[in-house]
Amino acid sequence: MPPNAYRPGDRADFDCLYRETYSRIRFTLQGMLRDGPSAEDCAQETFEKAFRAWPTWKGDAPAEAWLHRIAVNVAISRHRSERVREMGETIRRLGRPSHAASADAGLDLLDALRRLPPRESAVIVLRHHHGYSNREIAFALGAPESTVASRLAAAKRHLFEMLGESVTVELRRSPR
Repeated sequence: MPPNAYRPGDRADFDCLYRETYSRIRFTLQGMLRDGPSAEDCAQETFEKAFRAWPTWKGDAPAEAWLHRIAVNVAISRHRSERVREMGETIRRLGRPSHAASADAGLDLLDALRRLPPRESAVIVLRHHHGYSNREIAFALGAPESTVASRLAAAKRHLFEMLGESVTVELRRSPR
């Protein structure tokens, strides 16, 4: 179905949208979160939220970009709650750190993406895996295009710091 041919509130159209986009939404979430089960949980939550909001969706932007916006917000919320819980557990178990732990050498791209702030990993996945333009990413994230451009630059800089020159090769190889 063409991207803007969906009718808000139409159950059959939502079912079609689900079938056509589920794997891409899940892949985005996988790139943002720590593991497959969390990505799966967030994908389900994304489609539940989208289904409830489907009658009010406005067809002014592609439905998949709208879904990505919901998915990114769900992942950011999940990431925040996990970090708070993990930090509390670590501090209780080990006490406060006396110095920062050194970064692991030899990180692959997925591990490096997980270390980025969620909004930075989202722009990398949306651009280099899905091939979205800055305008489409801006809509998906609910941010200005200039913010998307600066997040992409920051994310690439951070990835380069973690992975060195190999990151440019990895980003070029990413499927679109």
